[in-house]
Amino acid sequence: MARTHSILSVVGLWLLSAAASAASLQVQVLEPSGQPVRDAVVTLQGPLGQSAGTLKADMDQRDKQFAPHVLAIHTGTPVKFPNSDNIRHQVYSFSPAKKFELRLYEGTPSDAVLFDKPGVVVLGCNIHDWMLGYVYVTDDPRFGVTDAQGALNLDALPVGSYRLTLWHPQANGMQPQDGGQVQIPAGGLHKAFAMTLEPLPEGLPGAPAPSAFGDAFERAARETAQ
Repeated sequence: MARTHSILSVVGLWLLSAAASAASLQVQVLEPSGQPVRDAVVTLQGPLGQSAGTLKADMDQRDKQFAPHVLAIHTGTPVKFPNSDNIRHQVYSFSPAKKFELRLYEGTPSDAVLFDKPGVVVLGCNIHDWMLGYVYVTDDPRFGVTDAQGALNLDALPVGSYRLTLWHPQANGMQPQDGGQVQIPAGGLHKAFAMTLEPLPEGLPGAPAPSAFGDAFERAARETAQ
């Protein structure tokens, strides 16, 4: 009994130590003009620890739009594509990281799509040309997507040095941007990053002419293939 109590005490001390060493990173992504950047993906490489991602995700379709517009997941994540609209959609992608097609359907397909390679996957709908979405698949263990204020909070991070990467669909060439090295102390860190975005095709957002979205999809598919 004394030995068991000793082991439990050691485990308890280890858990307290781990909790005490956990910190948070508050990120703010802004354009050079100061406007917040929504849907920016932030990923971290650094000290080992519990991943911030879970190996399941949904990419919904609501009001004839992909929701969320940008989904960040870890490599090896199965993603379901529920259709919350009262009309049918046909989701597809030609991106090298994941080529697939979900033929015309309502509701939620029983089988998830496995995203087993890192990269950017551009989503379209064969029925509604204006629907455009993105799945960012990363090997990095910690990641997230900024909200409407360009903000993202990553919790339970071991104290230490991290390499930060930024990505956005409107980034130059749709390529990830190196955010540099960040040192996260025990008290946490708040840090702002600047991203320069390319203009959206004319007519976005809203209900643009189908040709504008077709051009946007083809451009995005070409750039992810590079």
